[in-house]
This record gives sequence, C-alpha cells and structure tokens, in this order.
Amino acid sequence: MKYLSLSALIAAGALASSVSMANAADLGGNCCADLEERIAELEVTTARKGNRKVSLTVSGWVAEQVIAWDDGVETNVYQTGVGGTLDSNFRFTGSAKISPDLSAGFVLHIEASSAANLAVNQRQDDPAGAGLSILQSFWFLKSESLGRLSVGQQSSAYDNVAVLPDGSGSLIQANFIMYDVNGFFVRRNGVLSNTVNWGSLATCGSQAETANAGAGLAADCDGAPNNNVRYDTPTFMGFSASASWGEDDVWGVAGRYAGEFSGFKLAAAVGYYENSDDNGNPLVVLRGGKDSAAFQAGAYIQHIPTGLFVYGAYGRDFNDVTGATFGGGGLTGQQQIDGDNYYVKAGIRQKFTPYGATVLFGEYGQNNDKMSNALWSAGVNSSNLEQYGLGLVQEIDAAAMSLFVVYRHYEGDVNCRGNANRCGTEGLALGNNSFDEHQLVKMGAIINF
Repeated sequence: MKYLSLSALIAAGALASSVSMANAADLGGNCCADLEERIAELEVTTARKGNRKVSLTVSGWVAEQVIAWDDGVETNVYQTGVGGTLDSNFRFTGSAKISPDLSAGFVLHIEASSAANLAVNQRQDDPAGAGLSILQSFWFLKSESLGRLSVGQQSSAYDNVAVLPDGSGSLIQANFIMYDVNGFFVRRNGVLSNTVNWGSLATCGSQAETANAGAGLAADCDGAPNNNVRYDTPTFMGFSASASWGEDDVWGVAGRYAGEFSGFKLAAAVGYYENSDDNGNPLVVLRGGKDSAAFQAGAYIQHIPTGLFVYGAYGRDFNDVTGATFGGGGLTGQQQIDGDNYYVKAGIRQKFTPYGATVLFGEYGQNNDKMSNALWSAGVNSSNLEQYGLGLVQEIDAAAMSLFVVYRHYEGDVNCRGNANRCGTEGLALGNNSFDEHQLVKMGAIINF
C-alpha cells in the first residue's frame, strides 16, 4: 500500500534534516545542494488534493489464476481471474480532519476484470470481463465516538458478512461462493446440459428476478456493492455493528466481533437482510411483489502458538419468490422453498519458511435446495450440491504476494417431479437426476500494492 498524502515540501524537509536519509535518497554528500531538484521530483510523483487538505491512499491487488478442469468427459486448461468483486482492482481512499473527533472522506474502488471466471464453461474459455468498472464509489463522515455514515455505491451491511471472519490467509482462494465452477454446465450420464450449470444449484432465491439489488451466489445473497446508505458503529471491546438501506428496498444489519484471548484468535459475524426490490420486473409486480430474506453467520478460531485453525459458515434463504411463469403444470406459480448451506475449512497457518506464512487446509461445503428459479419453475423440488477440496497458500512477505494451488471436487443432484415436457426443456428426467462429478485444480498468485 502506497501512501501519497505527504506534501512534497514536507518530504523534502525531512530529507534535508538527516544526512543519512539524504544518502539513502542518493542525493550525495550535501543534500541541501540538490534540495530544489528533489522538491521538483516529489512534486511530479506525489498525488495531492488541490487544496492540500485531503490525504490520498492508493491500494489494491492483481490476482490471476490457471484452472485445469475435468467434467468426466472433457478436460482443459483456462486462465481466468479469481472471481467477481475479488478480481484485480485498485482503490483510491482519502480523508480530511474536520475536528479532532470528526473526519470526512471518500472511497473510489475500480475493478479491472479480464477473463471472468464466473462465466467460463465447456463452450467458452475466454469470456470478456467487465473491463474497468466501478465497484464502490461513496463518501463518508466518521466520528471516533459516534461511528461512520457513508452514502453511495458500496457493500451493504450484509455483504460478505460470513466470509470476512476467515483470518487464515486463504479467504480469496477458498470460500463457499461458487466462483470457480459457477458457469460450467453439468453432465448427466456423460451428456452435457444446455441450460443447467453448477451455479444453478447454488443460487440465492432472494435475488431471483432482480437485476440491481446485489448479486447472490451460494450463501452471500447480497454479495455485490449496491446503492445504499450505511452506518457502522465504533468498535467497543472488539464488538461492532452495521446497518444499511438502499435500492427499492433492500436493507440489512450485521454484528461482528474480533479479539484474542488465552492464546487464541477469534472472529465472528452474523447478518440478516431483506429484499423487496422487484426492480420493475412485470412478472414480480403482477404477483404482488416479493419480500425475501436471508441469514448468514461465520466464525473463525485459531490457536496462535500452533497456527491450527477452524472456520465455519452457515446461511439460509427465506424465499417469497414464485415460479417464473404461469400455468403449464409442475411447480409453476408456487412459492419457492427455502434453501440453506454450510461450509467448513480447517488447517494450519505457520511460518515453515523464511519467506512468509504457509497455509495448508481442507474444506467441505453443501448447498441444499438452493436451485435457481428456472429449475424451480421447471418442476425441480429439491437439489443438493457438495464440494470438498485441499489447498496450499504460500505468502511471500517481501513482495506482499500469495502463491496458491487448490484442488476442488463437486457433485450434485436434483429431483424433478414436474411436467415431463417442461423438465425435458432443462435436460432433466422425472425423478432423481445425479450429475457427473466435476474436478478442478487452480494455481495462481495475488500481489498486493
């Protein structure tokens, strides 16, 4: 992270005050002789606000990976990003003091997505990413005693609430969100589906038929920044809380804790949100709208001396969403059932080498009845998706870098009891449909700045 908030004059004055600093800056034996030249250099390279009141920090990371996959019939190797909202990005943040207790600031967060791994599949190896897109853009007022109020496009209080407690150093590489396999089509008895992908078994029903109220994959049902007003309390004895409201209407609340005691590190979070944003969709309006909700919680505990850790998360949808079309049989027009999911990861984080911490882990997760609205409308009345895997992350402290290799295995099934013709349009047969197993190995790196 590079801080660019010092003025050129202050930096040059600091250089002039120390001969050792001058030598380190390669200014020669007499720093003052080159002072004006050094000031000019710093003026060119220092980002600053015109009124010199607001600091500016530039940070972010570059993350890319290679995925080798096998769906039981076809094998291939792709290069992709690491996942939506986790892809390469850069962030401008700034703040200025209004009083000893009050400050104002901003965040402008830009994502640079190239090959979108949410969309890769057997037919598409290089889906275009969004390019440069605004992930977050908001201003805030922060009081050390009263908390922070922020307004704009930003994460809601519920966004990633169960994911973020994971302090193992493998959060981006392994979590319950279906980044790596979301777009891949399932196979049944070797036959590739034209419509059903693995993401169809890990969808948030509360996001069905809306476009701009935040995306939802697996349990993180408000998992993308949206337009909202958010309040965050100050942290007191490790505890904090958040609340947000936006769109028309989406609101959420969350509570968090982080601390250390008796040689253990502990972090936990819980959140709840409701989504009644039909986004003008005529089908939803015709049915009287919707009022879906979701809950999620996550916790992380690590024994500091040994580095042994366990992380777990649980989420549940409370759906008030009906089938996508009217008439025709199956489950069309009926309210979609609630789905839930859980995920656990355990391993060790220890500095086995002088380069940085090594993280070794195993993971397991399930998504139950988290079928997409399209599958529900076709007559699917239950679904199951299991994932498990192993991984290694090696941190390189000198380069603010993490190298990783992860193996993941997926299997799942659905039960279809709707109209045979309509299930057939989804490539499904009446009764139980077990899908062929899907496996992948991903290798890559993340470098922070």
